[in-house]
Amino acid sequence: MTEEARGSEVRWAVLGDAHVDRMRDAASEFSGPWQDHITATAWGRVWARDGLDLRTRSMLTVALLAALRCDAELALHIRAAVTNGVTADELREVLLHTSVYAGAPAANAAFAVAQQVLAEMGVSEAIHPYQSGPAAP
Repeated sequence: MTEEARGSEVRWAVLGDAHVDRMRDAASEFSGPWQDHITATAWGRVWARDGLDLRTRSMLTVALLAALRCDAELALHIRAAVTNGVTADELREVLLHTSVYAGAPAANAAFAVAQQVLAEMGVSEAIHPYQSGPAAP
């Protein structure tokens, strides 16, 4: 199987049909080679490797995108992480951990993106109000 074919399988599995189809349908003569490249390279050569499972790769990707302040790509990969079995609790831990190494502003922005995406996905931890401090009598 070619790297592009293997990459396509992984890309569709992680990002979902709607996103990948939308990117492919929007590809032009100019951007089509980019779609081919990212599919073969990122998805076929890296994401498809045996060394880490997709769940772990998703958590690493979320941390890196948060650190780099790539909010649009982060939203996509928050969805992908949930698809790959990462829980909201685990995403919160990834972002808290990221804050130590990438800084509070990056984590603050990432928490806002994650909160919105998780709420859109109906993940209950992102919807229910948070009560900090002692419980009211």
